[in-house]
Amino acid sequence: MGSLLRSVSGVRWGELRDATGAAAGSIPPLLSRIAYGDEDTARTAIDDLGDAICALGFVVGEATAPTVPFLLELVGSAHVARKAELLDLLGSICRTDQWHSAAAAAAQDREHDASYQQQPGWEAASRAAVYAGRSVIKGVASSVRPEEATPARKLLQVMDETPPFPEL
Repeated sequence: MGSLLRSVSGVRWGELRDATGAAAGSIPPLLSRIAYGDEDTARTAIDDLGDAICALGFVVGEATAPTVPFLLELVGSAHVARKAELLDLLGSICRTDQWHSAAAAAAQDREHDASYQQQPGWEAASRAAVYAGRSVIKGVASSVRPEEATPARKLLQVMDETPPFPEL
């Protein structure tokens, strides 16, 4: 895949699922289109990737956390278009709490408690992965390009306002 995204092949995408199905068939090609496509191709790929890893803008899946480091790599690259959209996607991932909310509600109803075992972990891992890229986001926030710096600052604010998940 070139110098960007070199370690994408090191992820066991075939063992992961996203909102659209098997992650192997969707996530690596979409990341490649974002990294190496023109602006229109990148925009479409970001939309499709958002549907796959942060469905409806607030539901993360199993493949979300492993994807976040590549989103951060793209955000930190000088040659990638559409950084604002990538930062918005990272913000959506950071804000998600759908699975934690559902698990908390299920905990009140002992009959359904077992149905939310893995999903809160996906959410916590995804948020932690975004937090791990704070230095990359800070670097973009100091950019002289307001179209990049403004959404990066917004994401930093979201990160400051969205603490890590408590243990369930």
